[in-house]
Formats: sequence, structure tokens, C-alpha cells
Amino acid sequence: MTEAFVDPTRVQFDLFKGLDRNEPCEMLNLVRLRDRAAYPAEHALANAGLTGEQAYANYGTHSGPVLRRVGGSILWRGNWRCGLIGPADEAWDHVFIARYPSAHAFMAMVKDPDYAIAVVHRQAAVETSRLIRCAPTDAGDVFG
Repeated sequence: MTEAFVDPTRVQFDLFKGLDRNEPCEMLNLVRLRDRAAYPAEHALANAGLTGEQAYANYGTHSGPVLRRVGGSILWRGNWRCGLIGPADEAWDHVFIARYPSAHAFMAMVKDPDYAIAVVHRQAAVETSRLIRCAPTDAGDVFG
């Protein structure tokens, strides 16, 4: 198994916060789920036997209102098929781009008390993930 990445490190979060907070913020999300959710022992769902998919659905249910409240949305979502370049063991259960009007909006979401409740479901669900901040640019018909 590869190293697990579920939450940002302090260094990663400080780098994020050091970038322009006023520009639109698009977050590429690659998420691999656990077979069985791993809630903290004191959580009400710790012994419920939920799958990672069920716990991630709980995350969506509870985080969705916060995402909308800060002006965010899911810009694009797709189903993983295969990787053409990259580690052979990387496969993703959820692939999507979340759009926020600014990095300030993303920060408001992660600091929201309702999001703090929701993120426990994400942490229980996720085996590993990638969260990549991007700034939108003009689309076109050429690479680069």
C-alpha cells in the first residue's frame, strides 16, 4: 500500500494560505476510499460497520450545505477508468473538481463549525487522496 494522504500537513496548508486568496480557486480531488470506514472510537458511527463509500456519502450530505453557503460548487465529476501515466497502484473512487469563488471561500468552508462535523466522515472514509489547488485559465484546443 502507498502512503496515506487524508489531511494536509501544516507545511502544505501554509503554502496554500500563502497564495493569492482573492483569485478563483479550483480544487482537483482524487479520492480512494477504505473498504470499511474508520471512525474514531468515540464517534456514534464507530461500530456501525459502514463502508468507506457510505461514510463518504455522509461527508457529502453534511458538507454540501457548507460548500453551497460559501459559494462553491462541483464544476466537474467523472468516473475513473484507468491511469495511462503514473503509479500502477493509483486508482480513484471519486474524481472531481470543486470550484470556489476565491481561496477565502475555501478557507471559510474549512473553518465552518458544520464542516468540522462533516470532515470526520471524510477522514473515516478516505484511504488516501490528492487535493490540488488550481487557478482557472482560458480553455482552448491546444495543450500547454
